[in-house]
Amino acid sequence: MFFSKKLQKFENLKHCFFSRKNGFSKGCYASLNCGLGSSDKKENVQKNLNFVCQKIGCKDESLITLNQTHSNEVVYFENESSVKNKLTGDAIVTKIKNIGIGILSADCAPILLYDPQKEIIGCIHSGWRGALNGIINNTIAKFEELNSKIENLIAIVGPCIGKESYEVKIDFYERFVDRNLKYAEFFSKISDERYIFDLRRFINNEIYNSNIKNIENIAMNTFLKKEFFFSHRRSCLNKEQDYGRCISVILMT
Repeated sequence: MFFSKKLQKFENLKHCFFSRKNGFSKGCYASLNCGLGSSDKKENVQKNLNFVCQKIGCKDESLITLNQTHSNEVVYFENESSVKNKLTGDAIVTKIKNIGIGILSADCAPILLYDPQKEIIGCIHSGWRGALNGIINNTIAKFEELNSKIENLIAIVGPCIGKESYEVKIDFYERFVDRNLKYAEFFSKISDERYIFDLRRFINNEIYNSNIKNIENIAMNTFLKKEFFFSHRRSCLNKEQDYGRCISVILMT
């Protein structure tokens, strides 16, 4: 369990970037796998989610996650009747209290947002595809629609894959620089066909360019920290059939 120093200052907030520890799952899912989309036993995943609810302080039915598709789609819960679990999207924004909104990740970055003046919370699932296609910008735009002043926003970027573990091919690199030549700065060339990509730095740049200056990073590499995190890339390299997902949650009381 990992926490933001910035968010811990607010008594009306509960949050956590949960690790893979202290759960009920076995094998490659050991142990706090919160991904219902995995091939893990559903009863074990549900036990894990119930554990998260106990720790975060919400009812089991009040922990809301998404059907994440690496999109730029933002889900907004305007009132309690609009709250539904497993809607399709990659970010949630709400003013509703006592609802835990969560992001599942296994190398992608979970991002938690809070406006203490307007009392609005948000969470974002941001891998390279979502970040490149505007999930961060779209989420911040939703805060602005709700009359949030961007300078008041706090953004916390959670554990994600580190640049030293993120080797990509040249077509990946070209996808970025074709969009914006300045994006080349987030890559380090290691051969004519291979690059290293700094996902965390790219995400921080997107947040900063949206005029959010109050940013904190839980700078842990999910690929290297096997004892703490699931990793899609690590599981693929190890030829494992599947992988678990960690959960990151924020709740306002």
